[in-house]
Amino acid sequence: MLYQIYETQRSLMEPFADFARAASKLYSNPLSPLGQTSFSQRMSAACDLMYRLGKDYEKPVFGIKSVPVDGVEVVIHERIEVDKPFCELRRFKRFSDDAATLNKLKGQPVVLVVAPLSGHYATLLRDTVRTMLGGHKVYITDWKNARMVPLEDGEFHLDDYVNYVQEFIRYLQGQYGNVHIMSVCQPTVPVLAAVSLMASRGEKTPLSMTMMGGPIDASRSPTAVNNLAMNKSFQWFENNMIYRVPSNFPGAGRRVYPGFLQHTGFVAMNPDRHLSSHYDYFLDLIKGDNSSAESHRQFYDEYNAVLDMDADYYLETIQTVFQEFKLVNGSWDVKNPQGEPERVCPQDIKTTALLTIEGELDDISGSGQTEAAHGLCASIPESRSHHLEVQGAGHYGIFSGRHWREVVYPCVCAFILENNDDNAPKTRKTSNSVTKAAPKRSSRSARSATNIKAPARKTTARTIARRARA
Repeated sequence: MLYQIYETQRSLMEPFADFARAASKLYSNPLSPLGQTSFSQRMSAACDLMYRLGKDYEKPVFGIKSVPVDGVEVVIHERIEVDKPFCELRRFKRFSDDAATLNKLKGQPVVLVVAPLSGHYATLLRDTVRTMLGGHKVYITDWKNARMVPLEDGEFHLDDYVNYVQEFIRYLQGQYGNVHIMSVCQPTVPVLAAVSLMASRGEKTPLSMTMMGGPIDASRSPTAVNNLAMNKSFQWFENNMIYRVPSNFPGAGRRVYPGFLQHTGFVAMNPDRHLSSHYDYFLDLIKGDNSSAESHRQFYDEYNAVLDMDADYYLETIQTVFQEFKLVNGSWDVKNPQGEPERVCPQDIKTTALLTIEGELDDISGSGQTEAAHGLCASIPESRSHHLEVQGAGHYGIFSGRHWREVVYPCVCAFILENNDDNAPKTRKTSNSVTKAAPKRSSRSARSATNIKAPARKTTARTIARRARA
């Protein structure tokens, strides 16, 4: 019922938002009879803000047309490689007329970027993809809005997420021999499960895993997001967060966690910051600061575009990751496509290198939550396990913006290059590696974890880059 009320309200607001946009253009037009006065500038800015607060935000596009590769501009063609009911495997193919550049592109590593399915579209990783394209062949999981998936396509469970990741890995291994995998935030858990299951079966696993800001062990340094999931019962989430898609969408009748509820939660975490941002946008429009105003638009075009998640997937994620901690407890069974349960055993991973990355100021995934992957992956040699903590970076800073481009990406790039071979030699310890004190393990984890090794060494981008060159 709430979803239908929301859609009715949105439909009623739509003509007013369109009117506000038209009024903004009227007041700002230099040929307008209203004239270019202080009053008209303020009215234009106010109407523009009203339009942006009331408009409907559609799925953004990546819009990456070209990227520089060693000073040569390379054209990007975006296309769908694999189309699944709930996800598309999207490729960013690079083209160049420069023979030397083309030859270089062919030899660069293949990276599968697993985008989060947690409310926003995969385009949230646009900066991640754009930067990676300078030195890698990039594929990304582009998750679909559940309200656009017809009921006849079936349900989507957390197990299906894990199976999708395995299918995409196998597809790229078939194309290129092997692949590197990078997970950002929420997918760190299903990606670790996917690679673990492949290792347990004796399948070829990715050359490396890069895990960024994800809740591998959500019991460590719990944030406000973790506390909500821990303090509310499973039934509370099912009774208060799950609604059926209204009849005006292809997925009519599907049980989902609506995107507008997730967006409300995002805003509620920092309401003062968003209010201040919108007021600054209003002032920028009055001053004619088009650059700052455009930056605001680009950010909120992405931030306000949200998608619905299938109810089964959402509820199972809450239960598995944030309430029962099945991954770290060693009690997680995933059903394969044949419907048979398989136990997730990260200690079976032996040949895949591991890099975990956390932001010092991350208020979504707390300190130590991602680093916990090293303790679970006990069979990965210490020399191929690295952890990077990015000073001064928040959650989004580790995969977008200045910290990502200047600190994180050089480390990721060197790490992938260092391990871009199925027979990669074990790297030597260096004097620049610093051992980080072991985080306190909860009694729950201490009882259940087996063969837990020491935390990964804290590694700098400079250290990994030196090894890659060696």
